[in-house]
Amino acid sequence: MSTDRTLRLATRGSDLAMRQAAFVQERVGTRRRPVELVEIETEGDRIQDELIADLGRIGAFVHALDQEVVDGDCDAAVHSMKDMPTEFAEGMVVAAVPERAAAGDLLVTKDGSSLDDLHEGAVVGTSSLRRTAQLLHARPDLDVRPLRGNVDTRIEKLLAPELQREHERRMDTEEAAESKEMREYNIDPEGVLDDENEDLDEPDDADDGFDETVEEWFDGLSELERGALGQEYDHEYDALVLAEAGLERSGLRHKIGTSRLPMDEFVPSPAQGAIAVTARDEDTVSRLRQKLDHAPTRVAVTVERTVLAELGGGCVAPLGVHATVQGDTVTVRAQVLSTDGTEVVAESRDLPIETHVVAAESFAADLAERGAADLIAAAADE
Repeated sequence: MSTDRTLRLATRGSDLAMRQAAFVQERVGTRRRPVELVEIETEGDRIQDELIADLGRIGAFVHALDQEVVDGDCDAAVHSMKDMPTEFAEGMVVAAVPERAAAGDLLVTKDGSSLDDLHEGAVVGTSSLRRTAQLLHARPDLDVRPLRGNVDTRIEKLLAPELQREHERRMDTEEAAESKEMREYNIDPEGVLDDENEDLDEPDDADDGFDETVEEWFDGLSELERGALGQEYDHEYDALVLAEAGLERSGLRHKIGTSRLPMDEFVPSPAQGAIAVTARDEDTVSRLRQKLDHAPTRVAVTVERTVLAELGGGCVAPLGVHATVQGDTVTVRAQVLSTDGTEVVAESRDLPIETHVVAAESFAADLAERGAADLIAAAADE
């Protein structure tokens, strides 16, 4: 633990990670013991040209943060709990699990279209094996393409093609109008502009009726739309699938069209929507738990991660598990798919809260016997 009174909190540097860390900072920090955020670059941040599943282990976004705590440079670390491995660094524990945000996924489009509204062969972007398999199971006709990046970057890539074409069209129209005006005022007596811009003399877009200059149009764009004008992209996407919690925490939930994907068909990743704060010093663990821990969320994500650990899916298999606590019962639903979405093993069960870990292990064993283990093994071999 730090010898000074400041609690040092390790976090990734992405906008979403910093917002999650700021949430913890606000609820834990006091005048006597303020909280300082320490930005750490992880392996997952450095390697941007591979899918998460190809990084080789689910802890690609976790290990560097926890190592800061093990080395004594930070007191605790903040993680998206779905990124965490089922085994921790030496002496590290999950000190606190705050109340979970929405756990499900959203279909993100320009106009809020539903999955059924997408045209045949629509291109959908996601970095997740689970979401890919679920999309193909629901709509085999879809063209699901890989897409990585921060939440805002992914949305900008969705918006980029249409906005960049619109910008180019407005620029061409404005330049054509300027060239015509120069000729009318005899600014080009040698006819150079006539030679260079003969195709612009009567521009196709002359009747577009633009009532704004390009600069005025740009000033009216949102921050996301402005970012999209500078985005490079490999594919034109009709839709994306993103976690609702990530969109909410990034402040982007209502700045783009969305529709919820049904959670019985699109079962979320284990612990999706939950934050985990890890630490190893007993006093720090006690303080974080007292300030932040939400018992029903901890029980629910413990069930989900127990099923994950027992099945051994990690990030190499399309696997979703979601649990909710109601009174003395934990209702859990699990879904394991083949990577192409053609096969699926799914089941729901009510577990007793007093034995939720043992009951979750039994539930996972039953899923394995029903064929989940074979699907996970096949996915690992691909």
